[in-house]
Amino acid sequence: MIGRLTGTLAEKSPPHLLIDCNGVGYDVDVPMSTFYNLPAIGERITLLTHFVVREDAQLLYGFLTASERATFREVLKISGIGPRTALSVLSGLSVAELAQAVAQQQTTRLTKVPGIGKKTAERLLLELKGKLAPDLSSPANTVSDAQADIVQALVALGYSEREAAAAIRALPADVAVADGIKQALKALSK
Repeated sequence: MIGRLTGTLAEKSPPHLLIDCNGVGYDVDVPMSTFYNLPAIGERITLLTHFVVREDAQLLYGFLTASERATFREVLKISGIGPRTALSVLSGLSVAELAQAVAQQQTTRLTKVPGIGKKTAERLLLELKGKLAPDLSSPANTVSDAQADIVQALVALGYSEREAAAAIRALPADVAVADGIKQALKALSK
């Protein structure tokens, strides 16, 4: 089993990467949460991996953090969920967002992920309950009430939760809701 790769990032095209490890190129699929945090092409990278062997293919999935890989593996344990769907879940929600959605039983939050319908979302919530520990170092768990209101306002205006969360990261922690929405909209319009 391949558990970790360290090499040079040769190619990146969402969600596929090519990692050159001493002359051997590994084709790796990664969630968008990992893809957004990748270094430039030609730089050194280390990915934790999950290796899937099927009758018709051998697939390698990569993650920058141990919590992403552990969450991917927990989602894979659910009946009817394959690696592509698990990757889609982690591309649509961060580990902290998924843990929060499971803890609060938010079916609608999961159905926003492409490929996840209502029944699959309900099964995910049921099967993952109590199995995902929230990442305490994640900014998603330290969001103030004002910041949560700003995110909700941005989502209501048509932005994705990921875009809204990225926009509030640049805001001061003590920002008022009205000012925060204005500042976030300016940042998103650039």
